[in-house]
Amino acid sequence: MRIPSPAVKALPLVALSLALPLTACSSGTSDSSAGTAKPKQAASKDPNAGLLTGAQLKKVLAPTSFFPAGFAVDASGARDTGGTYVEPSSAPASAKPDCAKLDGTSWIAVTGVSGVSFAQNDFVNKNTSEDIAQEIDVFRGTTSSTVLKGVEEVASACATFTDDQTHTKVKVTGQAASGLGDAAYTVTLTDGAWQNGATLIAARVGTNVVSVMSTDGHDNGAATAKKLTAQLVASLKKTA
Repeated sequence: MRIPSPAVKALPLVALSLALPLTACSSGTSDSSAGTAKPKQAASKDPNAGLLTGAQLKKVLAPTSFFPAGFAVDASGARDTGGTYVEPSSAPASAKPDCAKLDGTSWIAVTGVSGVSFAQNDFVNKNTSEDIAQEIDVFRGTTSSTVLKGVEEVASACATFTDDQTHTKVKVTGQAASGLGDAAYTVTLTDGAWQNGATLIAARVGTNVVSVMSTDGHDNGAATAKKLTAQLVASLKKTA
């Protein structure tokens, strides 16, 4: 699970004062403002204006009541950026994706692009070891579209990878998904050594990217993943 940096803090607005030269009166009349320089405030646009914070995103995540019986939240995996923002970052364009990251609850990190805020948690069925994870990341400008495109590129580049636990080969397939947000992409992971595969879905809603992972059920987690994605997309649209 991704953990917020200890250096998380709000990005302050910066106002620059520009000193103006002194001017003399052009007539014999006195002017109480003469000889006093009036500084001009340079406008500084907040790059995070209008973007949801982690605290707001936390309220958008699906509640416990949404999940099937037997599932409980893993408290150690609940993370968010609170009421502040973090500085975004991205991996070099030429960097090869770490395909093994697809086999994790915060799998969206495989794109190498991080946003300015996020919230996530993970629900586990201790009796079956089935896992359902949800995350929402917020990006500046059009970066959310770049991230979704990155998911598609990773699915293509990572046809297979080795499972760290079973040391067996995981097969990766991907396809565009319809009816979920502004655009969506589904990735399916299967491995003969697993009891069930996993379904990952990333969906864009404006500047936000929803990412879910599910191993619930006997369909590689597909139905639950789609249902959870639809829930998060609908909640985001209400919040925006």
